[in-house]
Amino acid sequence: MGPNRFTVLFVCLGNICRSPAGEAVFLKCLEQSAIADRVSVDSAGTIGFHENSPADARMQHHAGLRGYQLHSRARKVVAGDFYRFDLIVAMDRDNLADMESRRPADASCELRLFCEFVDRDDPIGDVPDPYYGEGEGFERVLDLLEDGAEGLLAHVASRLAGNG
Repeated sequence: MGPNRFTVLFVCLGNICRSPAGEAVFLKCLEQSAIADRVSVDSAGTIGFHENSPADARMQHHAGLRGYQLHSRARKVVAGDFYRFDLIVAMDRDNLADMESRRPADASCELRLFCEFVDRDDPIGDVPDPYYGEGEGFERVLDLLEDGAEGLLAHVASRLAGNG
């Protein structure tokens, strides 16, 4: 946090599919930007069931086919995250509601739904959880994450410039 730095946390349920993929896709998008050295990114889950596990092997496989490496280890959201991150991006409305209910009253972090940054003619509210499905679900998640990465980058750049 701070005037010259910006921090983003991606959140899903278990932190093994959507949020680590969101982190990887956004990091790759960020690499090509002028603000890359001013932005830090992490991911976490609303539950700690998969604590310290790598990303789901299926998500790693599908992400790898697109050139993304998922290096993060699963962790659960902690109270300090609401103070450490400027922006917390939830993958679906349930995660967003959970984060809103946990946010301390004095925390100034912004909470947003990832799909708010997706520029599509057919609005979608949630990045669907692919965990119980097949490869098609993982591809759909990656499509949405790629569709929203530029919009998220523009939002972060605007916030860094003091316009948000």
